Amino acid sequence: MTTVRTPADWPVTEEEARAVQDGLRARVVLDEPGPPPGTGRITGVDVAYDDERDVVAAAAVVLDAATLDVVAEATAVGRVSFPYVPGLLAFREIPTVLAALDALPCPPGLVVCDGYGLAHPRRFGLASHLGVLTGLPAIGVAKNPFTFTHDEPDAPRGSTSPLLAKGGDGREEVGRALRTRHAVKPVFVSVGHRVSLDNACAHTLALTPAYRLPETTRRADALCRRALGAI
Repeated sequence: MTTVRTPADWPVTEEEARAVQDGLRARVVLDEPGPPPGTGRITGVDVAYDDERDVVAAAAVVLDAATLDVVAEATAVGRVSFPYVPGLLAFREIPTVLAALDALPCPPGLVVCDGYGLAHPRRFGLASHLGVLTGLPAIGVAKNPFTFTHDEPDAPRGSTSPLLAKGGDGREEVGRALRTRHAVKPVFVSVGHRVSLDNACAHTLALTPAYRLPETTRRADALCRRALGAI
């Protein structure tokens, strides 16, 4: 397990964090399809918090995309690096998540975050932030739609409906509600960096052969909770 210190130049105010978002958002790549589903490696990242000790634990779990077998895993623990502010949650955990990714013994391939990419009020959620900082293709698969609206997808697995942001003269598609189990609540998929939305949804379906949430998220969630309990 890696122990992480918050970088000396890390933002300490909301204004500083928003300025960083504004600067990095322009570097998001949206015109690449990303790796084909079922090929190479795919890595889930997740975090767990101990608010009483002001500690966050991050996990990165690498799966073989074809078999969903675990290839490698790593954890990191550090201080929470930013106060709780909606829309700026990535700043609380990115140093620790990056340390977990850096501790992996192999390239991560596509990164799947338990959260958002473009489906974010400032169009720069954790998946986009991680993707830009690492250069890796990244997607967000969230449990809830945040502030955005959607129609219910049809009941069959694989059905989708647009996740929409209201504003301007129309409604912007920032992601999709995706049914991963028949008639079960959908997950909410958005592009982070260097992956198309169609491909992000295809990856999510490939990662959900038995449960609503991707295997990447399920395994990373369990690992970061174990890491938090071990300190």
